[in-house]
Amino acid sequence: MANIASVSQSQLTNRRKQLQRERQIRLFQTIWRSLVVGGMASGLVWAITLPDWVIGQPEQILIEGNELLSSQAIRSLLPLSYPEYLLQVEPQAIANFLESQAPIAEAKVIRQLMPPGLTIQVKELKPVAIIQPSTPPQKVKNEKSSPERGLLDAQGNWMPESSLLSLEPNFQLPTLKVIGSSQQYLSHWRVLYQEVSQSTIEVLELDWQDPANLILKTELGDVHCGSYSSRFGDQLAVLARMQELSTQLKPSQIAYIDLKNPDLPAIQLKN
Repeated sequence: MANIASVSQSQLTNRRKQLQRERQIRLFQTIWRSLVVGGMASGLVWAITLPDWVIGQPEQILIEGNELLSSQAIRSLLPLSYPEYLLQVEPQAIANFLESQAPIAEAKVIRQLMPPGLTIQVKELKPVAIIQPSTPPQKVKNEKSSPERGLLDAQGNWMPESSLLSLEPNFQLPTLKVIGSSQQYLSHWRVLYQEVSQSTIEVLELDWQDPANLILKTELGDVHCGSYSSRFGDQLAVLARMQELSTQLKPSQIAYIDLKNPDLPAIQLKN
């Protein structure tokens, strides 16, 4: 019995020592983790406030991919107050801001530590047409102001004209004009614009105020196309074959060219 009691006492002593060592190890690990976390936090604060990691002037921001807007114009839009600590800059917030405030389809902002700065890559909306909303037949007292004139790119993305001209006052606007409600043409715009841009006859205006009769203003005169349909490409092809019309008739003699049925084109003369 004495041996059993002695062995049990020895085991208990060893067990207590083991538990004590484990507690000491856990305490050491806790202290070590606290020191590491504290050191990292202190290091981060130190890094953020490093004088060398500061954007002190707009020239530290590189703009890439811009053709329509100048780098200076894009920099002027940035929601930054100089000096700005580099690691406090939020790239996605800046990208979202540019996309909402400028004719930019996509923006990507990249932080650069050495040397400190930002690189902003942009994909611009390139306008191909001026959008003129339909004009009310007469002015009515207290009526709401007309929708803002805008610009459209080849993909059908709209932008206010003022957003571009305020940044680039000397920007040369596109020559093509579209008049009417966007509900009439936006769903067809990609295909329609591609066909118009490839036409050998210059189209200056698309008048869509009457959904039942799309009117083109061209170098040959006004062209009545009727409702827009899949035969619009055929109508432009027939118009191209009428290119010599100006040698046979003076533009002042032509009221309009009727291509509602491209298989039976007609010319309406003025009285």
